Amino acid sequence: MKNANVLISGAGVAGVTLAYWLSRHGFTPTVVERAPALRAGGYKVDIRGAALTVAERMGLLEEIRALRTGVRRGTVVDATGKSVASMDGDTFGGRTHGDAEILRGDLHHLLYRRTAESVTCLFGDSITALRETPDGVEVDLASGRSATFDLVIGADGLHSVTRALAFGPEERFVRDLGYRISICDVPNHLRLDREEVTYVGPGKTMLAYSTAGEEGAKAMFLFGSAELDGEPDGPAERRRALASVYAGEGWEVPRFVESAVAAPDLYYDSISQVHLDHWSAGRVVLLGDAAHCASPASGQGTSLAMVGAYVLAGELAAAGGDHRGGFAAYEREMRPFAEANQRLGPANIKRMVMRTRGQVRLSMATLGLLDKLPGKDRIMAKAVAPIHRAATAITLKTY
Repeated sequence: MKNANVLISGAGVAGVTLAYWLSRHGFTPTVVERAPALRAGGYKVDIRGAALTVAERMGLLEEIRALRTGVRRGTVVDATGKSVASMDGDTFGGRTHGDAEILRGDLHHLLYRRTAESVTCLFGDSITALRETPDGVEVDLASGRSATFDLVIGADGLHSVTRALAFGPEERFVRDLGYRISICDVPNHLRLDREEVTYVGPGKTMLAYSTAGEEGAKAMFLFGSAELDGEPDGPAERRRALASVYAGEGWEVPRFVESAVAAPDLYYDSISQVHLDHWSAGRVVLLGDAAHCASPASGQGTSLAMVGAYVLAGELAAAGGDHRGGFAAYEREMRPFAEANQRLGPANIKRMVMRTRGQVRLSMATLGLLDKLPGKDRIMAKAVAPIHRAATAITLKTY
């Protein structure tokens, strides 16, 4: 096999899935991960469509199903806390055709266990420089180590360091959709039991949920960047901005915001997409969010990561390790699939976050009417059909 010695930057879903498949195909992957250890917990993610096939081919599907979040009910409430609409958890989350919802940390550990004995993972380190030569890529790491690899694969997310080093600065490729997202663990003061509750205000949405086997809850905040008085810089400013944006909102929002501002694990970022003309440059190629982030609003980031990893490893193997042919074939297979899922993001986020009080009132009235109609679950299933079409918009080869 040509180019068998491969460095993967990022031990997220994309990177670890890729390491598994590369190892299966006879490559020798090494994973470098900035975090000191595999991350636990995290928010819930969906595995849909073609990603279910990848999970099945990894022998993971039954384990994934055993670790499903078990969310039974989804409810939308108004500012007084009154239920506007309620439906079963899968319909509320847009899941159909056997889609599975699982905590990101649980999925990470399932994937990592598949690679722990066959793949070297360097935690607490990251790439700082890349120098391509005719025969490989010289890599400098933050730890001070240097090594040469045949190929380098950037699976290091929306803010990919690998992409910045090999392709150029982030602002050339990352498109801000005009919204922000924040997530953290919070006390389960509502005593939610495998339930999700959503509050919608003008320019902002907040939801809380509990999952099977967890005593606590998670809170998610989605809001338009227009709600901000300037972009916050640093953790302290982001916490203050979150409190300011949601000040004066109804229901239990103030209590959740108070918990979020004090939470040590508060995540905050833009809702953005990544668009590049090409995903490879010489011996470096991008995977997952680093290549084609569809944004959290698409609900497809995890599935794209798993499918992309499967296709990239398979096409490299089919090309006998030739990176030119393998990278080109990977992009031909994956780009239409990635673009179909990227199209979900802008439309979805506009439905998640209403701009005006009038839009909120209309949305609540529509949901209230829908809640009283017979067959409401079937109506909702039709509404989420575009997600299923995008999730299955690729035919996976058997490599």
